Amino acid sequence: MSSHESRSGSGIEAFLPQVAARAQFAPDKMRKLDCALTDHLLLGLNCFEPGQSQPVHAHAGADKFYLVLSGKAKVTVGAESRDVTAGDLVFAAAGVDHGVPAAYERTVMLVGITR
Repeated sequence: MSSHESRSGSGIEAFLPQVAARAQFAPDKMRKLDCALTDHLLLGLNCFEPGQSQPVHAHAGADKFYLVLSGKAKVTVGAESRDVTAGDLVFAAAGVDHGVPAAYERTVMLVGITR
């Protein structure tokens, strides 16, 4: 599957085995890879090397979640920041500021954004 291939959600193409194994990293900035893209939802991977970040931002018309698959990072939602590790789920409702100010180690997050 290419990094921008659409998924319809039906048939075998709806299964994404070993999502974390799709992670790709770059030395200069975090990488974003699409896993599934429809008219209503984007699922992707955000892949961080230690010290990389994602600026705090908001999506006016879309909810977002981060599911940490591996690693450790600091995540901000609204005015609060917390350290998160594998298995943690972070949710930001539409319009709420969110981002990843710092990855402490190589970190892979499954990200979902409603559209």
